Amino acid sequence: MNPRTSNLVWLAVIVAIGLNLRPLLTSISPLMGVILPATGLSFRGASMLTGLPVVAMGVCAFGASALSRAIGNARGVAIGLIAIVAACAGRLFAGNAVALIASAAVAGTGVAIIQALLPGVMKTRFATRLPFAMGLYSASIMAGGGLGASITPGVASRASWQAGLAFWALPALIALAVWLMLMRVDALPRASSTRRAAPAPSLFLNRRAWMLGIFFGFVNGGYTSLVAWMPAYYQQLGRGVSESGALLAMLTVFQASSALLLPMAASRFGRGFGHEKDRRPWIAAGLVAQLFGFGLLLFAPLAAPIAAVALLGGGLGGVFALTLVLTLDHADDPELAARLVAFVQGVGFVIAALAPVVAGIVRDVSGSFSMSWTMLAASLVAMIALNLVFGPNSYARAMHQRDHVRRRAAPGTFAR
Repeated sequence: MNPRTSNLVWLAVIVAIGLNLRPLLTSISPLMGVILPATGLSFRGASMLTGLPVVAMGVCAFGASALSRAIGNARGVAIGLIAIVAACAGRLFAGNAVALIASAAVAGTGVAIIQALLPGVMKTRFATRLPFAMGLYSASIMAGGGLGASITPGVASRASWQAGLAFWALPALIALAVWLMLMRVDALPRASSTRRAAPAPSLFLNRRAWMLGIFFGFVNGGYTSLVAWMPAYYQQLGRGVSESGALLAMLTVFQASSALLLPMAASRFGRGFGHEKDRRPWIAAGLVAQLFGFGLLLFAPLAAPIAAVALLGGGLGGVFALTLVLTLDHADDPELAARLVAFVQGVGFVIAALAPVVAGIVRDVSGSFSMSWTMLAASLVAMIALNLVFGPNSYARAMHQRDHVRRRAAPGTFAR
């Protein structure tokens, strides 16, 4: 297979995998009105159906590097897909809250493995076109979320709510099959073994890694909260199940478009320092768009629902993709970049998982989601300020800590 064809095939398979990373979240909220009485869950308990997978995405991301070293990236991604297939298929028989919540945890674990391993592969294979590859990958994730919100109610109406949720085992099974076939004809790139590996520093000691993780967590808290509660919010305002589900699907359409286009625009037009592009103005634009979107959600939810989801979706999708690119920008070494992305997602998804849980608790107490949207808007203001720190001229200095850790671990050696 020639390099051009190989890259096209890899991109197609990455898209196929990305499409399966969000339906397990977005398929829940359109059916919330059916799931709650069928399982006896409260709003607080139901928040676990979207919150728990995100917690699993975070916690399990910390162990992804060890899994990669033990069995390799290819097998690791395959295991992640198997977990998603098993969890979604098991929902066909999930007639109670415990089984449904357990399936959410298993699926979240599978997603965590895939999200931690694929960016490192993409850093190696698409080093010169990383923003495009990452944008396409992020867009496929968002598109999968839209499909989950739009297709699930139709399947559920023709069969059962369990069948609507279990349907998503089929595309995951297809993605698993094409991934395994690709592994047989085009192996993953391997890191060079000519250099002697230095002891890997712990990113738990790196301030920038924590800042990126916190930033990733808060900007994704808006996504997890909207996926969990926006349809319920509009149903509370008098919209029907199909109409509220359609708004969530529209949100993900804007997310997918922005996830693809904003990283490419930032790469092409972004002002840079040296060979690096400055992602901050484009990230700030996405954050400001979300801020205006939450404003419409608070003050004109019925007058301008499409404008609200356009601003929220466009901001969320672009910032998600650009934050991953920004994280990869911090390290030239693909192995370190992969570890950094896994760490950032580990911290970030744990934080993001708390957002819908808090929103559910606040809704139970206050009877409205208005306070939740206000809290999310306030967090965006804080992230706009934090974004100022991530200048390209700070990357080397921010990651320079690893050299000090390495020298302490191996006295008398030079950091390379």
